[in-house]
Amino acid sequence: MSVWGQFMKREDASSYIDKDADMPRVLRTKDFLALGVGTIVSTSIFTLPGVVAAKYAGPAVVLSFLAAAVVAGFVALAYAEMSATLPVAGSAYSWISVLFGEGFGWVAGWALLAEYFIAVAFVGSGLSANLRGLLSQVGLNLPAALSGAVDTHTLFGWSPNLSGPKGGVIDIMAFIAIIVVAMLLSRGVQEASRVEVVLVVLKTAAVLLFIFVGITAIEPKNYVTFIPAYNPGGTTMGGFQGVWAGVAGIFLAYIGFDSIASNSAEAIEPQKTMPRGILGSLAIGVVMFAGVSLVLVGMFKYSRYVNNAAPVGWALRESGHPLIAAIVSTVAVVGMFTALIGMMMAGSRLLYSFGRDGMLPLWLGRVNEKGLPNSGLIVLTVVSVLVGSLFPFSFLAELISAGTLIAFMFVSVAMYALRPREGKDLPTTGFKMPGYPVTPAIGFLLAFWVFWGLSIDAKLYALAWFLLGLILYFVYGAKHSDTRRKQARK
Repeated sequence: MSVWGQFMKREDASSYIDKDADMPRVLRTKDFLALGVGTIVSTSIFTLPGVVAAKYAGPAVVLSFLAAAVVAGFVALAYAEMSATLPVAGSAYSWISVLFGEGFGWVAGWALLAEYFIAVAFVGSGLSANLRGLLSQVGLNLPAALSGAVDTHTLFGWSPNLSGPKGGVIDIMAFIAIIVVAMLLSRGVQEASRVEVVLVVLKTAAVLLFIFVGITAIEPKNYVTFIPAYNPGGTTMGGFQGVWAGVAGIFLAYIGFDSIASNSAEAIEPQKTMPRGILGSLAIGVVMFAGVSLVLVGMFKYSRYVNNAAPVGWALRESGHPLIAAIVSTVAVVGMFTALIGMMMAGSRLLYSFGRDGMLPLWLGRVNEKGLPNSGLIVLTVVSVLVGSLFPFSFLAELISAGTLIAFMFVSVAMYALRPREGKDLPTTGFKMPGYPVTPAIGFLLAFWVFWGLSIDAKLYALAWFLLGLILYFVYGAKHSDTRRKQARK
């Protein structure tokens, strides 16, 4: 078989279903809603509204979140139909392999893999920042060496823009949090899901408490001017450019529905539970993000949130509510574990999918006696800890968005290959993406537009990751893939 023929070789959907049969179907709509909300309303809701307001959009940060939600909404509709029709592990990787061929599937999956590696590190970093801010209020401060990513500029004299805090060696709080979640997930999906549901309820309560208390501290003057004037040389870009740059910077907030789709092989009645979980969690997340953004920029002038990784707790303390700040910050830190659970579940399933198909070593594609892909979980944990130790919080956000947007573009285009096959060699699902064939094109164009709005650094690193993935595919994956082995047996 030619190289191009191998790249375009499509996987049989039934083989994925057979391979995933050992993974127990135990997750219901409530579990997926908890996973989605827990991942969407994660570290980002307690950090990004302040960061994006200060750097890009000013009080108009809420418009950035709403615009990102519109883009995510079009793609979420495609995800809902895809996951209901093909409820297998690996989300976009598996779907694209069935619809376009294993090479294209690998590219989409490789982009998602970057997302999950970095996202776990990002969430761990944000959790650590909020926890350290909370401890500092009672006089407990960790040594600089244990408080953040490696200070590469101090150690080696290079890459100051990537460096962590001065004297940093490892973010020990993030390290411990990631290890604890890995241990929980290694025990079983149902156990993790129960913890997730409880923590999501607590985190939702913390968000609502912040909104209700924060409203009392709003100063209307802080909304003026709502969209700052365009200022390319300042701390905020301002204007429409600033709002749109904010969309690119915060898009990672809405990737929770991909983590739902990655676990569709473990769903009960996926034709119903997947669309409900994906669309329901996105809707809840949008309302909560809009509320936090509006209140936060109303409490203090947006410029005061510059370089503040825990703006919610800070705003409450500065407005004279230290007790409420302590309560919200405590629940927020505990609630951030929900995002780690969702991301690590999804990332480990993606690595399992690669091993299942021979694209990476086969031991990654094995499950234990409980049907859990713990080999993939171990790899994800180790790599995420290393990423979190080398790169600081602020640098990780756009890189997550880059990998996510590439996968979103693939899934949007794949709708044109999925719909004609439904009811033929693929099942007919009860959920259909409304507005087809126009809506998938809109989803693709909007995702591409947001991707183009990312920083040059983010796009260059995405390109480097893409090239590394292609090299790995042709050196290893194409030679060891399951489709190659099947062809050889014929």
